[in-house]
Amino acid sequence: MIKRLSNELVDRYEKSLTIDFEQNKQFLKEIGLDVSKKLRNKIAGYVTTLMKIEQTIIEEDELEQPQIL
Repeated sequence: MIKRLSNELVDRYEKSLTIDFEQNKQFLKEIGLDVSKKLRNKIAGYVTTLMKIEQTIIEEDELEQPQIL
């Protein structure tokens, strides 16, 4: 449930989510995610992990592209 919901949130709110757990936790609270505090923290943690993975992939793609002068 946590992974499915986290993936849906990342797809829907990708521009608003960051690699910072506290900001993601606050954002989930602001959008009115109606779950317990413990579950909201788990979801925010997994969302943070997904955003870090996505950022790493983007950075690797940028490094692999040849630099044109």
